[in-house]
Amino acid sequence: MRATVGDQLVQHGRVVGEHDKIGEIVEVMGQKGEPPYRVRFQDGHTGICSPGPDTEIRHKETRPS
Repeated sequence: MRATVGDQLVQHGRVVGEHDKIGEIVEVMGQKGEPPYRVRFQDGHTGICSPGPDTEIRHKETRPS
């Protein structure tokens, strides 16, 4: 998994009724775009994430405007 600053990190809900958490990558802490990432989520919370299999990266150049 590789990302750049400005990409979206999407953590998909794991159980029925749980919503996806969407955040913006504000810092790439690994080498060559690899995790961990500092992410600012929509609720204003900022945290460090090492994405798992329930996570996807939406690259800023491929997202709809």
